Amino acid sequence: MNNKEKFINKVVDLAQKNVLAGKGGPFAAIVVKDNKVISCGYNQVTSKKDPTLHAEIDAIRKAAKKLKTFDLSGCEIFSSCYPCPMCFSAIYWANIKKVYYSATKQTATKYGFKDGKIYNELKNKIKSVKFIEVNIKDSVLPFTEWKNKKDKIKY
Repeated sequence: MNNKEKFINKVVDLAQKNVLAGKGGPFAAIVVKDNKVISCGYNQVTSKKDPTLHAEIDAIRKAAKKLKTFDLSGCEIFSSCYPCPMCFSAIYWANIKKVYYSATKQTATKYGFKDGKIYNELKNKIKSVKFIEVNIKDSVLPFTEWKNKKDKIKY
């Protein structure tokens, strides 16, 4: 068994244990760097009453804290299932370039998760949530302030 299979087997096992422990959905993720596990994450949406506490988000938060950086370049993420759009966005923002997964987004949809619906909606014009721009004079002010200060921030 190669390392990729070893890590996928580990996340599937962690997801199964998460379900059996009643902590959340059938999802787990690990962040790996240089073939070493940096962090493990678990779906805890129902137990923590937090719709954003998906396994990939949990693993990314823990890895960033452990590595003391928001930039997880050089890391890979292993997930028990193809990431939902929210988790994909977190993976993208963390600069993780490889995602290994086991179950498909179609499997998640088949078992009642919204992944397929959200991915389909993103392909088309978003209809289930109405986005309304409220344009004010100072809407860009935080961005200009950030631009002026970003070179002074130590990462």
